Amino acid sequence: MTVVKLQPALAEIKSLLSADKDFLQPLVRTVLQEVLEAEMTEALGAAKGERVEGRLGYRSGHYCRALVTRIGKIELRVPQDRQGRFSTELFERYQRSEKALVAALTEMYIQGVSTRKVKAITEELIGHSFSASSVSAVVKKLDGELARFARRRLAEPFPYLVLDARYEKVRIDSVIQSQAVLIAIGIDWEGRRQVLGVDLANRESRSSWREFLMGLKERGLHGVEFVVSDDHEGLKKAIAECLSFAAWQRCYVHFLRNAIEHLPRKRDDDCLQELRWLYDRRQLKEAKADIKAWIEKWQSRYSKLVAWVEDNIEETLTYYRLPLAHHRNMKSTNMLERFNEEIRRRTRVARIFPNEASCLRLVRALAVEQHERWQEDHRYLNMAFLKEAQREKLKTAA
Repeated sequence: MTVVKLQPALAEIKSLLSADKDFLQPLVRTVLQEVLEAEMTEALGAAKGERVEGRLGYRSGHYCRALVTRIGKIELRVPQDRQGRFSTELFERYQRSEKALVAALTEMYIQGVSTRKVKAITEELIGHSFSASSVSAVVKKLDGELARFARRRLAEPFPYLVLDARYEKVRIDSVIQSQAVLIAIGIDWEGRRQVLGVDLANRESRSSWREFLMGLKERGLHGVEFVVSDDHEGLKKAIAECLSFAAWQRCYVHFLRNAIEHLPRKRDDDCLQELRWLYDRRQLKEAKADIKAWIEKWQSRYSKLVAWVEDNIEETLTYYRLPLAHHRNMKSTNMLERFNEEIRRRTRVARIFPNEASCLRLVRALAVEQHERWQEDHRYLNMAFLKEAQREKLKTAA
């Protein structure tokens, strides 16, 4: 779409800002109206009333159309041309995730499990029609796009893999159940992040994670040399079975959260803070020296925690086998946690999904949007200096 340089009516905008406390909606209306007129001028090759050679058509009045936005419904006057060929992309405002959320809320309304709030939201977003056919029209196009994304071939190798899960409430056979949303993010040799897979499971078990990982491998996942996850037992077993040649990094953030369970309620916060600082060390030798000093300092006071740390902390130090520049990003699942926060922000509107399909539809729609944003980033990690010797070192790490 050609970018048009706009010159909105500055005086009108200033008057709106000064005279109307709720200025944002009329301000947006003014700007969008300018966009529509500019698009028509570009399409016809001539401004309104302008006489020029080579113009492609003539204006023929306007028609009214409402545009639903996050700041409310905006009434716009859409210009028409005599041939009826002008069209605008302005009204294609919904992202996939917004359509998926609307579909989920509408399904709740149809099935009679909605609240007044759900009804108000759906009416505002898609009008007053809540028929099954209206829901079908919304989800049909979405499901096709999301299915293609979920089944796409993974042609390139992904040396780094990040795995995590979160839970959503779903109504299954009239009973509300928690469903695990399994997510995998990969980083290729160009340093680009990709959402490789999103799926639902009854729980985080070895079999569910194994099925998820085998599905990725069937789609072409290969070249995995380093995996980051929490220490969920089922996930660890599935990684060992399906990605046996990859080094495993236990997320240090989850590790620190787990450490709290081994401390009394009344504790010295310096203990955990000093444990956290260990992960800022640049070299493994330096980190191990500080761990030894930490153990000696806190052994007598928190023996239970110190014993647990001695048994488990080695699993959180695998990232030292990577180049220093990769430590910050690959010692935890934080990049996936941030995506999970966005999922949580959107799914809490629905709260309880009417079925598994609606839950998976929304989460996958969010995954597609996140994936596309990451693809627009030129670089994430500089992988060029990950030499062959370092790659071999990763492959031999258990």
